[in-house]
Amino acid sequence: MSRRRPPRGLRPDEQDLWRRVAETARPLRAPFAPPEAPPPLPEPETIPPPPAPPEAAPPRGPFRIGELRASTAPLRDLAPDVSDRLAAAPLRMDARTHKRLTRGKLTPEARIDLHGLTLAAAQPALSRFVFAAHADGRRLVLVITGKGRDDDGRGPIPYRAGALRHEVPMWLSRPPLSTLVQQVVPAHGRHGGGGAYYVWLRRNRP
Repeated sequence: MSRRRPPRGLRPDEQDLWRRVAETARPLRAPFAPPEAPPPLPEPETIPPPPAPPEAAPPRGPFRIGELRASTAPLRDLAPDVSDRLAAAPLRMDARTHKRLTRGKLTPEARIDLHGLTLAAAQPALSRFVFAAHADGRRLVLVITGKGRDDDGRGPIPYRAGALRHEVPMWLSRPPLSTLVQQVVPAHGRHGGGGAYYVWLRRNRP
């Protein structure tokens, strides 16, 4: 039975060859790197509590078809009154003349009565009147609109009484009439009060 020979060591020339071969070797894959730690979770936000439920409406009594339901809620007009709008308008005429005008001390030189006309018929009639009065050199004219009938409060939709009384100042403040009109003032009681307007025209300069 033969005996195995013990391994011999490398010779110096073999060791030098192995060293040069080992220097040219490259790893097949990148070394393993541990995964990065996940970012911290955001702190939970404070959720506001849900709003309180609206209060239940009071129970209504029995209702029969054809019966008018009485409403206890007051009617509210969101638009300001025409008298308040005119009072808040800037003064564009002589202050002393304006004071005499509001006291009914001046007599209108011409007048037009729009009472009973529809809006579609009243607007062109007013335009013709104002242009003619300005062309004639008049300064103060009276426009009668009427106060209109009051709403009885029975309808489901609020109704504004006196459509002409509210629309006429708007027509006078817009082109083309605004180029001729200098001031609009509610008339004195002797000339119609809340159902008429003084219209002070600009001076007609030829």
